[in-house]
Amino acid sequence: MTGQDLPATMAGVQLTGHGGLDKLDYRTDLPVPTAGPDDVLIAVKATSVNNTDINTRIGWYSKAVTGTTGDGGTGGFDEATSEDAGWSGVPLTFPRIQGADCYGEIVTVGDRVSPGRLGERVLVRTMMRAPVGFRPFECWTFGSECDGGFAQYAVAPAADAFRVDSHLSNAELGAIPCAYSTAEGMLVRAAVTERDTVLILGASGGVGAAAVQLAKLRGARVIAVAAAEKADAVRALGADDVIARGASLTGALGTRSLSVIVDLVGGAGFAELPDLLTRGGRYVTAGAIAGPLVTVDLRTLYLNDLAFYGSTAQDDAVFENLVRYLADGRITPLIA
Repeated sequence: MTGQDLPATMAGVQLTGHGGLDKLDYRTDLPVPTAGPDDVLIAVKATSVNNTDINTRIGWYSKAVTGTTGDGGTGGFDEATSEDAGWSGVPLTFPRIQGADCYGEIVTVGDRVSPGRLGERVLVRTMMRAPVGFRPFECWTFGSECDGGFAQYAVAPAADAFRVDSHLSNAELGAIPCAYSTAEGMLVRAAVTERDTVLILGASGGVGAAAVQLAKLRGARVIAVAAAEKADAVRALGADDVIARGASLTGALGTRSLSVIVDLVGGAGFAELPDLLTRGGRYVTAGAIAGPLVTVDLRTLYLNDLAFYGSTAQDDAVFENLVRYLADGRITPLIA
């Protein structure tokens, strides 16, 4: 069912293959997609660019790539192989409309979706659950395994399109799904509570800034690592302390001083991290912008009963939490 007259074509950006900025093709003749029986068609009001959009384009997820995200940000990686350069390890289908973030209005509903949803303002869950039957530790990434938000219209499963009531602007809402669900997923995975002291690396980025806010919502003590010129902005988000990027964390904090580490950076700085965790501490990662390959002394891991978590697939409660936080006016993204 359609709630308004729709055009036959739309503007959007297609990714034509893994590589540099030349692989992005802006077009105005793309067909408006059709909602399937369990889908909704959304008129996109706002989207944003996340690291995962860039990483997908440049092929950074390929195991053949060992450098930082920035190394291939504009030109891509020659060594990337298309066979494993997607989130799931399955080759992407090109052309692909990227865009992990999507905020908009439902303008068409599928045959098995209530017509009452027409006109709803919705956020699309980036790590979609419906296409994988809500099985644990599985997901489809919006804008990767299927077309995403970099177009005037986008299709999503109705079960992954969440009604949102918020005073935030379109742009602010368009910056919520990917960064905030990634951060919330990490905190859920590491079971962060008010009893924790949490170190967040990469705290001035999208996911890091979200993690600062969401950890403070839980009542945790938050120590953030960010560039010195961004320290005030990170404190304004709720960080109790800010350590300048590049400073010795051991010197600033001492060993065995943290219960949780939220790491989005990786790279050479990882070497300090395990020794900062108290016995029974938890380390969780959802990114490695400074490099994916690190070295860990397994004795530190097992002799101190540490838990290391990777965080990609999200518990169903993660996005539900975000929608509730928005309704309560408890989170506000930074727009850059």
